[in-house]
Amino acid sequence: MSKEVGVSQKEKNFNKIITVVSIIVPVVVALLFGVKIPNVEPLTFLPPIYATTNGLTAMLLIAAVLAIKNGKEKLHQNLMTFCVLLSLAFLMMYIAYHMTSESTSFGGEGWVKYIYLTILISHIILSIVIIPLVMRTYAKAYLKQYEAHRKLAKITFPIWLYVAVTGVVIYCMISPYYV
Repeated sequence: MSKEVGVSQKEKNFNKIITVVSIIVPVVVALLFGVKIPNVEPLTFLPPIYATTNGLTAMLLIAAVLAIKNGKEKLHQNLMTFCVLLSLAFLMMYIAYHMTSESTSFGGEGWVKYIYLTILISHIILSIVIIPLVMRTYAKAYLKQYEAHRKLAKITFPIWLYVAVTGVVIYCMISPYYV
């Protein structure tokens, strides 16, 4: 078997996994939103922690881009891997919070509420879109398809950065209304 065919098969395998994960994660998160663990103390301390995780992700995404622009491939790889791990940690904390606590409604009114809802809706939609983008971009680098990785990263980076930053903005806007 030639190397090209092997990479092609690896890529097909990655694509299957990416497709499955990209469907399962949003569906499971949506389903778990309706599940409340009985007789458990609400994990009300988590929102500022997962907001900080989003903020750290945003900063490290920028640092990773700067690293690769300066030819520091290993640093870039390590930072991007850490960003993926931070995003997974965020997801786990977010699910844990919502499984133990009631959702908090935004209490602002007028134009501020419309701004909040616009940011929230775009954040939710793009947080679903970013899952396959991150995984495909990461897979391209893993498969050493660097040109394809760079092209995809130019799309993935701004969306991921937007999701991370708006996660912090949403927290800051809703935090006065936490019970």
